[in-house]
Amino acid sequence: MDIKIDGEELKIFDTKKIEAIIAESRIENPKDVMAVIIENEIYDLNHHLEQGAEIKTITINTEIGNRIYRRSLFLVLAKAVYEIFPEIVLKIGISISNGIYCELKNKSCLSKADLRKIKAKMKAIISADLEIKSHKMTQKEVLEVIEQENCSFRSELIIEQDKDFYTIYELDGYYDYFYYNMVPSTSYLSEFDLHLRIPGFVLLFPKFFAKKKVPTFKEQPKLAKIFLEYAELGEILGVSNVPDLNNNIKNKQYNELIRIAEAFHEKKIAKIADQIKAGMPRNKIILIAGPTSSGKTTFTHRLANQLRINALRPVQISVDNYFVDREHTPLDENGEPDFESIKAIDLELLNNHLLKLIQGEEIELPKFNFETGVRENSGESLSLDEDQIILIEGIHGLNDKMTEVIPQDLKFKIYVSALTQLNIDCHNRIPTTDTRLIRRIVRDNQYRALTASDTLELWKSVRRGEERNIFPYQENADMMFNSALIYELSVLKSYVEPLLKQIDRTDKNYYQAQRLLEVLSNFRAMPDKEVPFTSILREFTGGSVFREK
Repeated sequence: MDIKIDGEELKIFDTKKIEAIIAESRIENPKDVMAVIIENEIYDLNHHLEQGAEIKTITINTEIGNRIYRRSLFLVLAKAVYEIFPEIVLKIGISISNGIYCELKNKSCLSKADLRKIKAKMKAIISADLEIKSHKMTQKEVLEVIEQENCSFRSELIIEQDKDFYTIYELDGYYDYFYYNMVPSTSYLSEFDLHLRIPGFVLLFPKFFAKKKVPTFKEQPKLAKIFLEYAELGEILGVSNVPDLNNNIKNKQYNELIRIAEAFHEKKIAKIADQIKAGMPRNKIILIAGPTSSGKTTFTHRLANQLRINALRPVQISVDNYFVDREHTPLDENGEPDFESIKAIDLELLNNHLLKLIQGEEIELPKFNFETGVRENSGESLSLDEDQIILIEGIHGLNDKMTEVIPQDLKFKIYVSALTQLNIDCHNRIPTTDTRLIRRIVRDNQYRALTASDTLELWKSVRRGEERNIFPYQENADMMFNSALIYELSVLKSYVEPLLKQIDRTDKNYYQAQRLLEVLSNFRAMPDKEVPFTSILREFTGGSVFREK
């Protein structure tokens, strides 16, 4: 049969695993291939190919491939912990410090010696090149495995999904459930490290943009604090994972959950406003930054309200109006206009205007014409009174290059992101990027007439820009705000599922849609009638009181 793999033509005479076909190809580093795409679906490398096909490889240096590597490593970690501490529950948690924070939930104290044992066991498993087997099971069979094995997943999830079959992974007699593809054997997972971070540890692995190099551990205390605060909120509410949330919805107890989650947001925003007030008269420029679909617009409006309560009058300045004329926009590595580059902003003009404002002078605000691609005079003048402060929202707000002539003590920086803390179960986490992607699909459809496929197509470029322009600067923030809501995916489910289901097998983003649908299948849908119109979630689902008519 005729095979084409990344453009290379091969002739195969027997039914073979995809892994074996890749080994026969001219691919330079076969172990960098995590899975493949055939007719817009993802297949594990242990899949047997029985007919000719055009194959596109997914390498570790892509975001999807990196996730496969990461989750396969989770399986190795889970088996290692189970073999050393069979009665201990491993919880794979938040993304932090170039890795994933994990805890051994019912172990009193994790020592360096314990971590060395776990690392040594993982290395032994990887060196043994053990096969990672996938099993298709009925619901009854899966529930029997749960009863027999000390598995991380819970029967509520399996019953909730009610699918025809479930994919369960086996590693040398250890069974576990992951909702994502796996590498075919453990030898693919040679690069990792463990770093003790009391009370748990951080699992480090290559990032998708790092060419299979394990990054060094870099402490991020502010980000860690925000994650842990929201994890504690979940425990207070009795919602530490998706089954807990589903039970809350099933028992129609979600109204209180919504109210408390929203009150928590408002309390945090008020605290930030109080800190800004306490820093007056120095805090004249408030810089708000964060990745796409973090809810920055709603946050900024709600912060402005809290600042007014504190007898301050905020003035918002849009960085978009300081874009250079489109003909001067820098180009990215593909020769396309890079509107997310900091060089796409007229930094000299922006800094000049900000400096004049804080010195009590008057400026004329510019207005960028997005139709012509040219910056124009708006005819609108601005000066600051003593009780006025400037709010600037933009992706580069935490990068000091954007406001380099402004003294540091006049700036107050806020990082906003949807830092999802809700796990599907102990071993299956929901990446924060997935929450933001789902938000964006809903918003793009509501307000920009884009299909889910359109948004998925743009996402790779968006993520590349975030890794370059936002995440390296997040610890520069004076305060952080987590815009994630513990209930939001249950509300977004009803909005986004129909959009994702419109993507059929002929669409190259089909596999991405199927992956998100698999994540959402774990959630019960929640009606949104109790979600307040001031909620950050309304920025995406519609009905926000802050949206301009």
